[in-house]
Amino acid sequence: MRKLSLSIALTGALLLAACGGDSSSSDTTAASAAGTGNECTVGKTLEANTLTIGTGNPAYSPWVDNDAPESKEGFEAAVAYAVAAELGFADTAVKWVRTGFDEAIQPGVKNFDFNLQQYTITDERKKTVSFSDSYYTTNQAVVALKGSPAIGATTIAAMKDVKFGAQAGTTSLDFITNVIKPSTEPYVYDDNAGAKAALEAKQIDAVVVDLPTAFYIAAAELTDASVVGQFPASLSTTPDNFGLVFDLNNELVGCVNTALATLKEDGTLAAIEKTWLSDKTSAPVFAAE
Repeated sequence: MRKLSLSIALTGALLLAACGGDSSSSDTTAASAAGTGNECTVGKTLEANTLTIGTGNPAYSPWVDNDAPESKEGFEAAVAYAVAAELGFADTAVKWVRTGFDEAIQPGVKNFDFNLQQYTITDERKKTVSFSDSYYTTNQAVVALKGSPAIGATTIAAMKDVKFGAQAGTTSLDFITNVIKPSTEPYVYDDNAGAKAALEAKQIDAVVVDLPTAFYIAAAELTDASVVGQFPASLSTTPDNFGLVFDLNNELVGCVNTALATLKEDGTLAAIEKTWLSDKTSAPVFAAE
């Protein structure tokens, strides 16, 4: 009788091990139920049950309103939470960290699962970080103050003698150097705040930034500023497709790309863009000649 009981117990244990002992399966089910990820994200985030997202320090509108990404207000804040939800993370399972712009795309260990602060996807950057598929495409634009020699320009040639400024490490700076090719070397700043301060002090004639940022600067940050115009995408040496930044060869990229594909297909990304950027994407287009 004892032998039979022991045999039954061992058989039951083996059956449990075979059917219910798959830890990855149980972890996945628990995570999904708790709003802390889905089957794709298990074991791929920096912290279990948490999605850590990086943004700028500070983060500016219209990308993040009032430097508060946790409010979900602003285009990139809303995109981040939409991606998180599609990955199975509840809002409470999202953790925000801050990084400098250049810091996030340098080689080395990251303190985030992904980072978004208007990073254009480029081949050069792909040497040190991985990117998701694009979540937004924009053009470069020029902002200037009343009385600047850039005001009234309708062609690139008309801006050859304009003193430009831009943030270091950005495609905006590359655009000035490689496309506008002004007679004066562009002035380079640690961030857009430095470039805006120089423009306000009239140390430079104009700044180049992405189009939505240009509209926000002109409308909300500087007095007597305007968006002079935007450059046609065909002139850009690197299309301004924004991607989420990951540590190089991060396995989470595939999960996020699947989430982005769903958000594009069901219209979520378009709705977010309409909400936060619809009034910040229309400006005259400079002619090449």
